[in-house]
Amino acid sequence: MIRPIVQLPERVLKRPAEVVVDFDDHVRGVCADLVDTMRSSAHSVGVAAPQIGVGLRIFCVDVTGHRKARSCHGEIVLVNPEVVFAHGVDVGREGCMSVPDLTGDVARHTHLIVHGRTPAGVERVLECDAFEARAIQHELDHLDGFVFLDRVVAAERVFPRKVYR
Repeated sequence: MIRPIVQLPERVLKRPAEVVVDFDDHVRGVCADLVDTMRSSAHSVGVAAPQIGVGLRIFCVDVTGHRKARSCHGEIVLVNPEVVFAHGVDVGREGCMSVPDLTGDVARHTHLIVHGRTPAGVERVLECDAFEARAIQHELDHLDGFVFLDRVVAAERVFPRKVYR
């Protein structure tokens, strides 16, 4: 089910999400809703549970076909994700459906190893780089109560979003 995207200043976006303990029908439903919601927006490459008003540590990412993608694992849905290794840093432009009118330059790691679980509770480890690593870090920030505006390299590096037609 496509869910509405929560926008700033909604409190759920500024609170750390809770760890998932039970991999039940509710959690699987949230995971499915995240994918449906991400797919419903032409320019979205990821959505985190707090963005649909759910304070759980779950996100989905898919950079398939994106011009900036190098590594691509297809559709990724991770529950209780955590970065276990990161290196390299690059500054890149980011936007967010929860902050729809702005973009900004954010420094992110260029290479990650991420550990988490699938919606069924199966352990999953991913190694990713470039744009996929950036997208995952962006979604991880949502799980920790941050939006990209909290990470911009400087206030003068925030810009109005371009309008796509």
